[in-house]
Amino acid sequence: MRWPISFKASLGGKFLLSYLLIVLVGVATLLVVTFALAPTLFQAQLMPILQTHPNNLTTAEATQRILGDFLGTLFAALAVAAIVATVTSLAISLFVARRITGPLHQMTQASERISAGHYAERIEIAPVHATDELGQLASSINALAVALEQTERRRLEVIGNVTHELRTPIATLEGYLEGLLDGVIEPTPRAFAMLHTEAGRLRRLVDDLQELSRAEAHQIPLSLQPVTPQRLVQNALEPLEGQFAEKGLQLQIHVPEDLPKIMVDPTRAVQILMNLLVNALRYTPVPGRVEVAVSCEEDMVAFRVSDTGVGLSQEQLTHIFERFYRVDKSRSRAFGGSGIGLTIAQSLAQVMGGEIRVESAGLGQGSNFTLMIPPFDK
Repeated sequence: MRWPISFKASLGGKFLLSYLLIVLVGVATLLVVTFALAPTLFQAQLMPILQTHPNNLTTAEATQRILGDFLGTLFAALAVAAIVATVTSLAISLFVARRITGPLHQMTQASERISAGHYAERIEIAPVHATDELGQLASSINALAVALEQTERRRLEVIGNVTHELRTPIATLEGYLEGLLDGVIEPTPRAFAMLHTEAGRLRRLVDDLQELSRAEAHQIPLSLQPVTPQRLVQNALEPLEGQFAEKGLQLQIHVPEDLPKIMVDPTRAVQILMNLLVNALRYTPVPGRVEVAVSCEEDMVAFRVSDTGVGLSQEQLTHIFERFYRVDKSRSRAFGGSGIGLTIAQSLAQVMGGEIRVESAGLGQGSNFTLMIPPFDK
């Protein structure tokens, strides 16, 4: 037989047990005090009746007096027992209330400190509350504090990364402009080209940040339509085939003809695939190979981009989709990357009902990025 309330784990069960304990203690106290006190009181009332002119009392009179004294004695005993039982029950109730309100007061204080910005605040869960609702509430508050702490840390990291990314082009622009104003740098086409390049870096960074913000907020307008995987792969590879050939990387493509269509925004889907291909191009040394394969996996259409490049460590795998995270910061900056391409790609994939997965056997053993998109249901 299963009870609707678990008396070991549920706070409601503990309340019921505490109420039952209070009632039992009150009743037991009442009985103990009554049985202990009533005989003494009754004897004290009965003895004067038996010792004072017993022969002058009729049986009816003696019975009436004994009955009256018995009722008076019983009432006095019950009154004393009720007072003692009430005090005992109140003491136990106060103890139980403090056991319950104590953790609630602690949680209130902790939540107030968390709301004030002290995200390192944690609630210690007593073993007695480890499995009941109070323990679950404390665990939820602790989890919320952890999430807020991580969000605050990411916010500070984003601010620091954006500041760092802006500092280099701004410093370059400032240096060239000061040189032009002081006459140290000649106003040649080469100088103006450098200024234009750095201004372009600033514009691309601002555009990337704006797109990342919109993608994570799911505010990017999408033009969804059924598209064949072959078309997406072709559109993503066409602008990059020359770069693969120029670098000397082997490019292999495996796209079967019988794949189902997928419902995506073609422009955004191509953007995701190009991001994966560009990363493979950057991080695959010569001689190397990049493979693009499309198949059906787990009721999804999987676009897999595999390479024989530098690979990823276990720690890098856990951070690869974070904002501004770079596997090799110097190489990324050399290629003009802002470090948020994969973050944008993952957000776009999620908006279209899919996701990006990454696998790597370790450093120097290549990596596999897979874009999973659900098929189009007619």
